Amino acid sequence: MVYFCEKLVILKKILLLSDTHSHIDEAMIKHINWADEVWHAGDIGDLEVTDTIKYLKPLRAVYGNIDTKEARMEFPLHNRFLCEEVAVWITHIGGYPGRYNPAVLKELQTNPPKLFICGHSHILKVQFDSKHNLLHMNPGAVGKHGFHTVRTMLRFVIDKEAIKNLEIIEIKRE
Repeated sequence: MVYFCEKLVILKKILLLSDTHSHIDEAMIKHINWADEVWHAGDIGDLEVTDTIKYLKPLRAVYGNIDTKEARMEFPLHNRFLCEEVAVWITHIGGYPGRYNPAVLKELQTNPPKLFICGHSHILKVQFDSKHNLLHMNPGAVGKHGFHTVRTMLRFVIDKEAIKNLEIIEIKRE
């Protein structure tokens, strides 16, 4: 008798977005439907945005500086968790490698995650921080409020301890 054992592959498809500023549309929903989980790095605006996302997919989010007391009651300022084998920290105002928010920097020095995510700047940026041995991501802004000319999100896969298949999603701002 011959037995075959297939290796079970478990990975998570993540859609990362920020700065929706009360906006959600079909272009965003198409990418939400691709994901296993959606992560929102703050400045949600109207909670209809997160309610819609939660109806479609599991959501992890933080509140941002424009968010109401209702958003602040529903979502934390900092969200630290483990996804597969990757330690993740999401916050809205975090800064960038070499220019972190002072409160964030102190925590990064003592307890760094593998993946640090923030929003706020409306500028998409992915950068490895060799000093703290972490990957920094800011998905830019996918809402229509702000100075950005292209709406952006990030999508990627977490496979055990690996972050891979990173893609930039650009949506024309109308």
